[in-house]
Amino acid sequence: MEDVHVKYFEGLLGKENTHSDEMHKMAYSYDATREKYKPDLVLFPRDETDVSNILKYCNAKKINILPRGAGSGFTGGSLPVDGGIVLALDKYMDKILEIDTKNLVARVQPGVINKHFQEEVEKLGLFYPPDPASQDQSTLGGNVSENAGGMRAAKYGITKDYVMALRAVLPNGEIIRAGKKTIKDVAGYNIVGTLIASEGTLAVITEITLRLIAKPKFAKSAMGVFPSIEQAMNAVYKSMASGITPVAMEFLDNLTIKAVEERFHKGLPVDAGAILITQVDGNLESELNYQLEALKDKFLENGATEFKIAQNADEEAALWFARRNASQSITVYGKKKLNEDITVPRSRLPELLEGIREISEKYKVTTPCFGHTGDGNVHTNVMIKNPENEEELKAGHDAIAEIFKLTVKLEGTLSGEHGIGLSKAPFMRLAFSEAEMELFASLKKAFDPNNILNPGKMGLKVK
Repeated sequence: MEDVHVKYFEGLLGKENTHSDEMHKMAYSYDATREKYKPDLVLFPRDETDVSNILKYCNAKKINILPRGAGSGFTGGSLPVDGGIVLALDKYMDKILEIDTKNLVARVQPGVINKHFQEEVEKLGLFYPPDPASQDQSTLGGNVSENAGGMRAAKYGITKDYVMALRAVLPNGEIIRAGKKTIKDVAGYNIVGTLIASEGTLAVITEITLRLIAKPKFAKSAMGVFPSIEQAMNAVYKSMASGITPVAMEFLDNLTIKAVEERFHKGLPVDAGAILITQVDGNLESELNYQLEALKDKFLENGATEFKIAQNADEEAALWFARRNASQSITVYGKKKLNEDITVPRSRLPELLEGIREISEKYKVTTPCFGHTGDGNVHTNVMIKNPENEEELKAGHDAIAEIFKLTVKLEGTLSGEHGIGLSKAPFMRLAFSEAEMELFASLKKAFDPNNILNPGKMGLKVK
């Protein structure tokens, strides 16, 4: 980064918020993908005005700028692949500005941690359902930029279902407000919807207005054990189609069950083809008991050999332990994990899982699967034992490409919650036509004609 640029930002933000040293550049060079691309500069804006001034300068000088939250993303969405400036929004812009208990909405800055926000609204008897697995670290700005999901999506939906309005700074520094605090708003184009899941390529979000709901009084969890993955997947969509709407419907396949048991020794049924872990909630205990009995009937109809209801908080925590620790456990199968979050209509889950098994056999890779089957979202994990072996690594990537093709064939999508970023960009044309990709690129150019904001992501080619 040229000294003249560094001096400008030092004058704007102070030296304490302008960093070109190797320590800061290294700290902001990677995310959960573990890929590394060092930025030229790291800036800590203090407020929306700082963000506006930074973008005005970068747009005029054609300097790449990359908005960043906690860096917990799985697709490289905030990595500076072509250098430039990382705009770190988590240091100062991390405040809950308002919790409006009369209108059931809240206004927050993008750097607020998801879990912290949930805890604060629950103190007031309210509820913010989106709960990505990274909720202890991930920021709400990042959640909006990636349209994060979570385990409760089966009943409550995902981030986009709770975003009512946004304040954002365009690449030229202009500040816009999209959406309203009102329940109904059909005036103008849906800019809020356009900015959600845009992965920081269109604007920098500086304030978020979120919808809240009343917190349910009761919740109960249960686990079903199945001889085969197909029986478990049939139980998922048939349960949901029967009118039962659980908060969560999570699954672990046999490989994942064995991995968790090897790592933690929790007494899991290692001979099971799959387990389903589910939760229901409501304001009447009788309502919960009815839902659990109905789920039990559906599980048993589809081959479950056991249905266990947690009787207290300790038993509930034990049920969920396996699911929450699945990702770290499967490292018993290899040093490198090619982690994807494909999603299909629930009724296609049996075909998807069978297809993944066949693809894994074809390429001689181990692929444990787990995830949010209540909404058709499966985390596939192609494990590479020896990532330094080029042939083995290529086989893993070839398997992933074929899994993506299968997903699209089954009317699914490349990502249910992680986004596209860098890692899935090469596969965008599997899922979208050239006309659609051109439309995406045109939208990017309309917002960001100089292509300075998080360039090189989502497979966009801006002319």
